[in-house]
Amino acid sequence: MSDLKTSYDHVIVGGGVAADKAARAICKTRPEATIAILSADRDGPVYRPALTKDLWLKDDPDPASQDLATAADTGAEVHTGVKVTGIDPEAYTVTTADGTAVGYGKLLLATGSSPRRFGDLDDDRVVYLRTVADYRRLRELVGEGTRVAVVGGGYIGSEISAGLSVTGAKVSNYFLGKRLLEHMFPESIVNHLEQVFTSRGIELVPGFQLESIATGEELTLVAADGREATADVAVLGLGAVLNTGLAEETGLEMAQGAVVVDEHLRTSAADIWAAGDIIHFRDPIFGPRHIEHVDNAWRSGTRAGKNMVGDAVLYDYTPLFYSDLFDDGYEAIGHLSTRHEIREFWNDDRTAAVVWYLDGEEVAGVLLWNTWDAVPAAREAVRRSRSGELAVADLEAEITPGG
Repeated sequence: MSDLKTSYDHVIVGGGVAADKAARAICKTRPEATIAILSADRDGPVYRPALTKDLWLKDDPDPASQDLATAADTGAEVHTGVKVTGIDPEAYTVTTADGTAVGYGKLLLATGSSPRRFGDLDDDRVVYLRTVADYRRLRELVGEGTRVAVVGGGYIGSEISAGLSVTGAKVSNYFLGKRLLEHMFPESIVNHLEQVFTSRGIELVPGFQLESIATGEELTLVAADGREATADVAVLGLGAVLNTGLAEETGLEMAQGAVVVDEHLRTSAADIWAAGDIIHFRDPIFGPRHIEHVDNAWRSGTRAGKNMVGDAVLYDYTPLFYSDLFDDGYEAIGHLSTRHEIREFWNDDRTAAVVWYLDGEEVAGVLLWNTWDAVPAAREAVRRSRSGELAVADLEAEITPGG
């Protein structure tokens, strides 16, 4: 910690995409400004979505390929393995775990989220895939014939299952619902995905509510209904928990478990901004919300950085989210839930679709299945729908599937 200075113009707490983008925005406007990034992670900022996507499914498995080169590009001091334990908004200081106090002129909280843990189980064969260190450990554990149990059938669980299957591992995906991703996708897409996953050798095990994991020579997963499964490695994708403890202890305004920010991404404390997963912001289309995806981190980090150096840039952006599952991919906005009424429109060979999720006469979300470069059109259609300018009956003409 001896290389930490006593103060900086800008201190960023967190070491992900939002932190990187904020540093770039600060550097672009004020290249002479001093910036410190304090990250509890042992690795510097990387493009984290690749940990469950490209590093498994594409040619280069080295996580160094996803390094964002934050320090080299911006001049920011990136201090890894540094946990910030306190903020004094009146003294304009942050305190690290070893008691070091660091002054700031402007502060950004970009602390992101952490995997939801399963009890206090501590075994190297049980992995939560969030950091580069997690990825390296999982790479070391899996190979041809390794029995891998992926627990969780949501966004992360499905991606990890797809990625691990290309290693030659014997992958079994255990999930609570009756069908894979049934909470997000209509039956047509669920049917297709289940066929694809099983054709790639992935065993799908529905209705599995994890009750315990016994650690012996092999791992034994026990479900609430008494079923047991054995594996060499378990990857738990049980959702995420926002890292808001620091903000809460500082007394920042919170809503729905996230940090409230204004239209410029300022928190309720003077000269403290927030960006990324942890923010509760006003989406110009969907209203107050928080969203835990990289597009939000990218955009909010950039705009927070600009505002920290004196600009007045509104965060008037509706983030997208995306995934790749073998040869299929999608982009989406809003709330994808099969509790909504669903209207789906396919191209002639049924390889691409536009799926509208309806809340009465308003569009709650749009799924662009194998349909690219259409997010701006989706945003505009949703805006018009929610303002009464576009009738639900006319949605089919808005976006061409596969376009």
